[in-house]
Amino acid sequence: DDLIAYLASGCKPKENWRIGTEHEKFGFENGTLRPMKYEQIAELLHGIAERFDWDKIMEGDTIIGLKQGMQSISLEPGGQFELSGAPVETLHQTCAEVNSHLYQVKAVAEEMGTGFLGIGFQPKWALKEIPIMPKGRYDIMRNYMPKVGSLGLDMMFRTCTVQVNLDFSSEADMIRKFRASLALQPIATALFANSPFTDGKPNGYLSMRSHIWTDTDNNRAGMLPFVFDDTFGFEQYVDYALDVPMYFVYRKKKYIDCTGMSFRDFLAGRLPCIPGELPTLNDWENHLTTIFPEVRLRRYL
Repeated sequence: DDLIAYLASGCKPKENWRIGTEHEKFGFENGTLRPMKYEQIAELLHGIAERFDWDKIMEGDTIIGLKQGMQSISLEPGGQFELSGAPVETLHQTCAEVNSHLYQVKAVAEEMGTGFLGIGFQPKWALKEIPIMPKGRYDIMRNYMPKVGSLGLDMMFRTCTVQVNLDFSSEADMIRKFRASLALQPIATALFANSPFTDGKPNGYLSMRSHIWTDTDNNRAGMLPFVFDDTFGFEQYVDYALDVPMYFVYRKKKYIDCTGMSFRDFLAGRLPCIPGELPTLNDWENHLTTIFPEVRLRRYL
């Protein structure tokens, strides 16, 4: 019941609805076109923090992101540079926020001889040439991905996305928006397809990025037909999420590998990686972020 209530707690009246945008892009060296290394990305993060007054997010002694008010900047596994925007009221505010972010990134990156490319799939460099970001949860994912699909590492290291987050007023409103979003997803993919190159050559797809998701991890990705069932609601999504295999548990500032284990077992205190421990709502929140269907539910869509 607590897990269902957690999702339902996202319901809010229409006047409080907001839009949130997540915006990823690939960094590269202007001279060689090679992907930016972590050291260069760290220099960029420090530069943006100091020049534009962002707070640094550290994992130990390592800078892994920035925060300013409700906005944050984070790194995807292969150094994809992501803005998680603040909840705003209109598309115009989202547009202004992204443009401000790109201005700041460009101001520092240009002085470093680096640039950015907004595209769905890394067009030029092979997987082995992509740098690995020093974030604990990504080590766990990197080891697990090849066990559950042939393209998971490509998803982690060679794709970028733009995502939108939307509020809902009630369970019925959530269901309506979830169904509409799922139905529109293939149209959005077709409209904005822009990943026709792999390893410097045409790959035969308009959206290689979309193809990658067909064999990343089908336990946690793809379409969700049950959303169109008459019985669908918060409870059914919780049932689905409980059966998506876990990645990790975060304890004492460390990620503990729980790959392939069941959140249902965790609820019963039978999680092999931390036997006897019961989950917190924070564990549930973390688990929900590791599920990647075409549309996903948290306290917003």
